[in-house]
Amino acid sequence: MSTHDDLKFLALLVHRGHLDRKQAEPLLPALKGGAELDRLLVDLVGWTAKKVGMLRRTRAGEEPAIRGFDFLGRLGVGGTADVFRVRDKATGRTIALKILNPRCTRDPVQLKGFVTEARLLEQLEHAGLVAGYGVAKAGETYFAKMELIEGKTLLELMDEGHVFEEQVSLRILLEVAGVLTYLDTQNLVHRDVKPGNIMLSGGGDVKLIDLGFCAMKDARNLADSAVGTVQYLSPEQAAGGASADLRSDIYSLGVTLFHLVVGRLPFEGSDDREVLYKQVMESLSSPELKSRGLSPHVHYFIEKMMAKDADVRYQSWDELIQDIEEQLEGRESLDFTRDARTRAARRRGFGRRR
Repeated sequence: MSTHDDLKFLALLVHRGHLDRKQAEPLLPALKGGAELDRLLVDLVGWTAKKVGMLRRTRAGEEPAIRGFDFLGRLGVGGTADVFRVRDKATGRTIALKILNPRCTRDPVQLKGFVTEARLLEQLEHAGLVAGYGVAKAGETYFAKMELIEGKTLLELMDEGHVFEEQVSLRILLEVAGVLTYLDTQNLVHRDVKPGNIMLSGGGDVKLIDLGFCAMKDARNLADSAVGTVQYLSPEQAAGGASADLRSDIYSLGVTLFHLVVGRLPFEGSDDREVLYKQVMESLSSPELKSRGLSPHVHYFIEKMMAKDADVRYQSWDELIQDIEEQLEGRESLDFTRDARTRAARRRGFGRRR
């Protein structure tokens, strides 16, 4: 194999998380001097020839091979895991296989979150959650078996140019709130509610995904209290030290609603630290809420859900759901064009393109 090919494969190993830069850089002089990468990985990194051969065959995991599964294509790539469509040879079912990034297997916190999510999905039963079929390990590879959902996340749809109208956004919000209500009955808080974790199936079903940050209600862990995605964290989470609380999920769902109807995030900055500061210190301000002709009800829902003081927010999912359902029912009872618009919306899907 040429030196050029070996350099490309070494870069792929780093990109896929099998090596970090500190491990890869000492190999470069010998590699450029004509040494074979496979021998360097065995002699200097300490890998076995079997492991090197496996990584070669699978292109560092881009084309994985796990006994018992036929791989039928990649469904998605995330920061911590890749998801593939596979056929389970034991059952004959086509399912999704979520494979943890090698870099994350070396991080105890991320590995624990991956295993915890897989086990939770096995135990939980709700139409708005992806069903889980177990977690396992093949060699050094951790993977979870999951229900196959054909669809896209709200974030993917927005990135493609879809705009979510007010009524559609509120109905999606109600579906997600229903799933979070179920988690609440199981004494769980999601802690990472965002458009990237809400999926719409091809049939229009709403699914809440990724329970990697899920925790028991009132759980407090100072080491990872500010978990979740920075742009959707509640002020108490952003400040650190807050226990798991459904009101933080309500805040994150409020940010999600804002993002859907406005098309941008409420607090943006040049880095995570600036965003966290704004969430804690700055009040919500958005001229788009007025300029886009959104109803006063949506203004109220967003402001109440995103109140800086958790005691001012909705204090239960039932309270939130009742408020939104009443508003939707009231508008529909006065909307004589609703049936025609509903049929049109179904023809073009949940969102419309910009």
